[in-house]
Amino acid sequence: MDRDKNLTKARDGTVCWDIVIIGGGATGAGCALDAASRGFSVLLLEQHDFGKGTSSRSTKLIHGGVRYLRQGNISLVRESLKERGILLRNAPHAVHKLPFIIPCYSIWEKAFYGLGLKIYDQLSGKYSIGRSRILSRGETLERLPSIKKEGLTGSVLYFDGQFDDARLLIDILRTADSLGATVLNYSRVTSLRKNDEGRIAGLEFTDVETGEEFVITARVVINATGAFCEGVRRMSDPDAENVLTYSQGIHVVLDRSFLPSDDAVMIPKTSDGRVLFCIPWQDHLLVGTTDTPAAEASLEPEALRSEIDFVLETAGGYLSKRPKRSDILTAFAGIRPLIRTNARSKTSSLSRGHDLFVDRFGLITITGGKWTTYRQMVEDAVDKAIESGGMKTAECRTETLAIKPPEIAEAGELLHPHFQYTRGDVIRAVRDEMARTVEDVLARRTRMLFLDAKAAADSAQKVAEIMAGELGKDNDWINSELVAFRDLALSYSCPFA
Repeated sequence: MDRDKNLTKARDGTVCWDIVIIGGGATGAGCALDAASRGFSVLLLEQHDFGKGTSSRSTKLIHGGVRYLRQGNISLVRESLKERGILLRNAPHAVHKLPFIIPCYSIWEKAFYGLGLKIYDQLSGKYSIGRSRILSRGETLERLPSIKKEGLTGSVLYFDGQFDDARLLIDILRTADSLGATVLNYSRVTSLRKNDEGRIAGLEFTDVETGEEFVITARVVINATGAFCEGVRRMSDPDAENVLTYSQGIHVVLDRSFLPSDDAVMIPKTSDGRVLFCIPWQDHLLVGTTDTPAAEASLEPEALRSEIDFVLETAGGYLSKRPKRSDILTAFAGIRPLIRTNARSKTSSLSRGHDLFVDRFGLITITGGKWTTYRQMVEDAVDKAIESGGMKTAECRTETLAIKPPEIAEAGELLHPHFQYTRGDVIRAVRDEMARTVEDVLARRTRMLFLDAKAAADSAQKVAEIMAGELGKDNDWINSELVAFRDLALSYSCPFA
């Protein structure tokens, strides 16, 4: 992906794009891939970096959602399990099968969860990735030596998918780019343009780096900004009523020694009505998530003290070694866009299904949903765009479309002794993946900020110097980047420790 080349394409005022997409998270990237693969001309605009918001802050799971099964949302579980199977097939470099164990502390729990997981297996149908089974106490302790032993009767083993959310997102965008889509980060939409009939017919955006302004003509505009969709909807219709409510989920990352196993642990019932996962991820332990009502969407939400305490206390009830705040390597938060229903409903009970809205001026908004079902979400959105724009029908191709793996990075010195990321990874991020800031590299092209905030801060100088050479930046840029990134890393390094 070449940002300068794509900006040149956007400058061509004679072009009327078939579909312009606002938002560079999972949904926006998916829309760009889907539409480009059908042969449409596509422009995607992201106000910050790709995946800056919710799409890089997930639990790193591609799953059917055992909790949704307990809530009786069979259709969402079945759809999610199908999409899990499709992603495992289409992006095997980024998505893999992961065993999960539910520890049981009574015979009743083993029977209850064992039956539930058999139903989960059945719902996956031909997309099954492995059958669940009940493990004895001895088998459980062999696989999970650090699990709490007192009262343990056994466990239930099942399988789901795991991925690196930001990596998959960049690879979806690279695949879309290879099919002709024009994708741009740091491109902030400032207004929507309407034709004489009052229909959305384009937009204006600003290149955040230079301040250059662009005027774009389009047959259809898709609002795929997730938790930030309300602002774009009101650009089109100032009287638009809110369709979303928000919840915040946080994760903490610990040393792998707290769960030295290749199996993940699913804690099936917590005090807030969710499940909690303890997941091996990139040689660390990821623990989450919470479900706390949030008043608004934020690009950089912070984990609350109460959320951190909840995660540590809940996980500590199942681990023989209880984690403390001082053990946290990083803590990050994300905002979920939830379709508004009953205002009195708990956010943990709201559906993770998606919805599609078309306003009276023709703006298409796709929001809600979850990473696992992104492909089905965007198929619905692009189908609607074709209909709304009066374009020639073209069948969706993404069910069997392979996602391009990343290019192999050059060899080079390590960025940090505790990680395998190298100088070559930084160069690839800049040259091929549109990384423009130190944060882009350390938070999303590599995952160091999401794994160990202190290590990321310690690596920032080296990353900034490599990037400056690639981007032609001076020492003032390097110093500015270091101040900004180290302030950010401090907010991830558990200020409540």
